Amino acid sequence: MKKVIAFATSPAEPSTYRPAPDRILAGDPVQTATLHFTSEDGRFTAGTWSAERGTWRVVFTESEFCHLLEGVIVVTDEAGEKTTFRAGDAFVSPAGFTGTWEIVEPARKLFAFYE
Repeated sequence: MKKVIAFATSPAEPSTYRPAPDRILAGDPVQTATLHFTSEDGRFTAGTWSAERGTWRVVFTESEFCHLLEGVIVVTDEAGEKTTFRAGDAFVSPAGFTGTWEIVEPARKLFAFYE
């Protein structure tokens, strides 16, 4: 039987990591992710994520929906166009997106990936 998964009571354990050193452009963007759900085929994942100040290059192989709960993030695409997201904002980074993420204020988000 399948059950609904509530993030608040999920037994999932957080993992802490950094982007690969060659992707970090500024700061020390320590990140923590908790994967509350992964589909049986591994293509869909949902969870919570947080990061400290810093900037790094990103290349998305998956599409990601984000709902920013705390902080300020500036996402810059490969053409140099910047978009600022603040707590309460929601956005999607489509598969194939290339650019940078800058954490201006420590951030926390809900996310869902589909690959």
